[in-house]
Amino acid sequence: MSAQTELPQAASESTGSCCSPSGSCHSDAAEAPQGAVTTVYEVTGMTCGHCEGAVSAEISEIAGVSSVKAVASTGQVTVVSEAPLDEAAVRAAVDEAGYELVGAKA
Repeated sequence: MSAQTELPQAASESTGSCCSPSGSCHSDAAEAPQGAVTTVYEVTGMTCGHCEGAVSAEISEIAGVSSVKAVASTGQVTVVSEAPLDEAAVRAAVDEAGYELVGAKA
């Protein structure tokens, strides 16, 4: 004879995650701070997550930058900053990472 014990499921198991009902640990909305400037740049040469990280790290070093998101598959780099950035500074950062800045997307 074997004994089976049933345990009640925890509430977090029914939602798929302890973070949110959608199962995501992050909000889908990336809100820029009040008065911030969001600029999307096109960068060539990125092919993987390492590339994204290298470009993001270099651009993050520019004064006034609050966030950077690089996406290798599209070549787009979204930068949130306190004020418009000098494109020469962004170009220098991208060059330092080993990639080429095409320019800001219109």
